[in-house]
Amino acid sequence: MLRHILGHAKKHLNLIPLFVFIGAGGGGAALYLSHLALFNPDVCWDKKNKPEPWNKLGPNDQYKFYSVNVDYSKLKKECPDF
Repeated sequence: MLRHILGHAKKHLNLIPLFVFIGAGGGGAALYLSHLALFNPDVCWDKKNKPEPWNKLGPNDQYKFYSVNVDYSKLKKECPDF
């Protein structure tokens, strides 16, 4: 399959940017999905030791991938721990 794609790319040089952008898009999507699976607080891989990890997040914990206007390190904790 890869040999077939490389053969087309050698014959038609205009296809090389298309293959690069499609490969970069697929790689970026795979990295984003792995980031969501590993670092999102809604995903629980270990149900015995941490059954509900989203309850232990404070207001100054950043779990979003990118935040435009909010600096989570400067937020203060509003409610006391129980």
